[in-house]
Amino acid sequence: MSKGKGHLFVVSGPSGSGKTTLIEKLLKEDGNTVFSVSYTTRSPRPNERHGKDYYFTDAATFERMIAESGFLEWESVHGYLYGTPVREVTEPLEKGIDVVLDIDVKGALRVMERCPQACLIFIEPPSVEELTKRLSIRGEKEIEKRMQRVKEEMEKKHLFTFTVRNDNVFNAFKDFRSIISSVRGQSNGENHR
Repeated sequence: MSKGKGHLFVVSGPSGSGKTTLIEKLLKEDGNTVFSVSYTTRSPRPNERHGKDYYFTDAATFERMIAESGFLEWESVHGYLYGTPVREVTEPLEKGIDVVLDIDVKGALRVMERCPQACLIFIEPPSVEELTKRLSIRGEKEIEKRMQRVKEEMEKKHLFTFTVRNDNVFNAFKDFRSIISSVRGQSNGENHR
């Protein structure tokens, strides 16, 4: 995969940490960034739309894409397949447009192997208790199983380029936006430190 002219921002962290909120806020404010829509074999949640939140597909189609090297990374999570399509990343980057991925921790680390220039940003929840509450409000099932995964993901946050603690959305977004600006400035020869 070529480096391209755009920046690749990989946003990850436990389910319910606020990744989607921060990314949506960035996309509203920033005209040079696109969201890479992932494929999944799970059913859409009530508020999700095909082509905007995910490309919802069946297992046979997903497995055919794996065989055709159509994914930058893919993973089985809670019994469903999720994958980042290569074209959703390479096409915008080659046009000088920044790309944001919202993927799990394992996927983020796989992307780093294939794209060492990627900026990995870990979104950390304020506490395990708050995360459990957020997942309950969201109607997530098997919270105990999910919390085990949270523990495993939190143990890998040191492998990320940056960490943003999301205990307050306003402050978390300020930090998130600052990281994006800093990475862009470094590639333009500026120094934001």
